[in-house]
Amino acid sequence: MCTLISTAFVSLDGVVEGPGGEPGYRNSGWTFRDVEFLEEAYAIKEREQREAAAMMMGRVSYEAFAPVWPTMTEEFAGYNAMPKYVVSSTLRDEDLVSNWGEITILRSLEDVAALKKADGGPIVLHGSANLNRNLSDAGLIDRYHLLVFPLLLGAGKRLFSDTDKDVQKLELVEHEVYPNGIQKNVLDVVR
Repeated sequence: MCTLISTAFVSLDGVVEGPGGEPGYRNSGWTFRDVEFLEEAYAIKEREQREAAAMMMGRVSYEAFAPVWPTMTEEFAGYNAMPKYVVSSTLRDEDLVSNWGEITILRSLEDVAALKKADGGPIVLHGSANLNRNLSDAGLIDRYHLLVFPLLLGAGKRLFSDTDKDVQKLELVEHEVYPNGIQKNVLDVVR
């Protein structure tokens, strides 16, 4: 069975939108513009590349990453080499780039659940706020790797939905606080 890991840069008030400077969001670029860069705070990102067997994203994140990540051979060598899964009901096979390795389109949350039942290593879910919320609400995420930034961004896409549901318990399995105020929280979903 595969472990599905949601990895995110998140503000203290839960916003995940525009961390890297994506257009269209008022506070876009908040991860590097508003908090001092400390390399050690991002060590978990290198570890994710080394330990993951595959990468997952939604269509919007795929369309943002696909033109850029394949050319970032030093920073994303691990991600570029691993299989990728895009969860989308609208993306077509002919829309996929040809220079980013094996890419499979999953059409539904049921397809994600079936993938998780297969043999394999961890699958890391990047970006994809809507997909994160849907997978979380469906009970398909097993672990969270969160870098929590000491910022309140107000409006913006949130990591977690506001769906009325039963309590979902998480277990903190790793935690570190860095001098720039970023907190690393690794949490397992308790089932």
